[in-house]
Formats: sequence, C-alpha cells, structure tokens
Amino acid sequence: MLTLSENFRALFYAPFYAAFAIGAYAAEGLDVVLRTSPDPAATAADLLAGRVDAMWGGPLRVILTHAADPTADTVCICDVVVRDPFFIVGRSPRPDFRLADLPAVRFASVAEVPTPWLCLQDDLRRAGIDPAALNRVSGPGMAENAAALRSGSLDAAQLFEPYVETLVAEGVGHVWYAAATRGPTAYTSLIARRSAIAARREEFAAMVRGMHRTLRWFAATPAPDVARAVGEFFPDVPAPILAASIERYRALALYATGPVTSRDGYDRLQAAMVSGGVLGRFEDLSRVAEEIWR
Repeated sequence: MLTLSENFRALFYAPFYAAFAIGAYAAEGLDVVLRTSPDPAATAADLLAGRVDAMWGGPLRVILTHAADPTADTVCICDVVVRDPFFIVGRSPRPDFRLADLPAVRFASVAEVPTPWLCLQDDLRRAGIDPAALNRVSGPGMAENAAALRSGSLDAAQLFEPYVETLVAEGVGHVWYAAATRGPTAYTSLIARRSAIAARREEFAAMVRGMHRTLRWFAATPAPDVARAVGEFFPDVPAPILAASIERYRALALYATGPVTSRDGYDRLQAAMVSGGVLGRFEDLSRVAEEIWR
C-alpha cells in the first residue's frame, strides 16, 4: 500500500482523481490511499518526513529543492500535466490579442502559487515586453479576480478552470491567451523520495503504470463521462462546466501521453525560473527526475 497526497484541489489535476475513480491502481495490483492536503507546503513537508509515500505537484518545487540542497532525494517519477493550465481571460472579445497588448489593460495575475506568473513573465520577456510595464495586480485570489472581471474593475485576469468556463458561459469572459499554446512546460508530476523508491520500487512502478493507464483512459473517454467519474471531487462545479473544462484542457494537449519525463518541458520551466530570478542555473534533469515505470 502507498499513501498518495494531493497538492491542492484543482480541476486541472483531474487525471489524479480519475485514477481512483476508475480503479487504475487496483488494476496494477496496488492499493493506494488518497490523502487530502491542507496546502502544498505541508504536503511537501509530509513527504520529506515520510508521513506520505508520494505526492503530486509542480516540478518547480523539486528543482528548487535540489538547487538549495545537492543531497536532496525528492524526484519526479511520472509526467502528468505537461503544459501550462492557465489562461488570460478578458471582459471583451479580443480574437487578435497579442501579449504586447497586455500592458494597456488592468490585469491581475495568479497569487496563490508562483508558477503561473513565472511562466507568463517569461512569455512576456520572449515577446519583448518588460513584465514591470504591466498595470498588474497581485494579491487577491482567483475567485476575487473573477468577481472583479464581472464588476468591471479589472479588464483581464490570469485564471484556470473552472473559472474560465464559468465566465465564458456567463458571457462576461473571453479567452485571450491559453498559456498551453507556448508548448511543453513541466507542470505536474508524481513525486517521491529516491530512498523510498529504492525500498519499494515495484510498488512505485505500479503507481506510475496506474497513472499511465489513467492517462490513456482520460484521453479516449468522452468529456461528460470523465466529468461524471471525477464529479465527486468537485461537488460545487456543475457537470456541464466540468465537462467543458476537461474538453478545453484536452484540446490544448495539457496531459501527458505517457509517463516519461519530457526534457523540453523541464527546460522551458527552468528557463522561466531563471528569467524570473528564482533559479540561478539549470539543474541536471537526472537529478530531479527518474524513470521507474518499466
């Protein structure tokens, strides 16, 4: 048996919940217990302390851990979310939107976690735009920013699903930019400690195979059926919004087609971390990721 902790509850993590809904781990002969998380930092602490066997979360945290401590043994063992799940949503239709237009509007970035803004500021720099030139609000959460879009006190906000689909359905939100369109960006992996893997390698390999089984199911199953399978984890999201959110994410190729770590995705993430000033140099991928599923 392995204990797997969520990072925080988010719709773009749907494959992790689907694995339990469809019995993917049991099909690999493994009993996995899902533990809810009070917050990402507490989950990471529990992993290091051995209170959980594995977690899912951002490779950013693993990269920073290795950068700070060369002896760290946390490692990513299975890619799942391989593109950025965030969007820029505006109040008015902008089918011709370019990132160069963003400094001219009142904009709120994501404050709850660091990766979305780090990646977006790198997109801006690559487009020749100084991120400091934005009329940017950072502090309120996404729920408050979605409300500000509705009221007109913001022109645009960086959001993930289901905020995006909800605002679109209400007619007050329009997708200006899908960050997934930049291409592969390592976003969410299964994470474990090398010491734990060495002691229970076959169990961890079965966990990764179970996630691979889930990713195949997730890609092939109609979105309404996926929504029904994971609906219990999102009781406050109406089924049509949940299905539409899943479909939008799948259309953007958000999810991995297999468990093997993508070097392109990690390189793009690390480039954003370097340009954003949180990482001094690229970390060797072999230090932060390991293939164990075969």
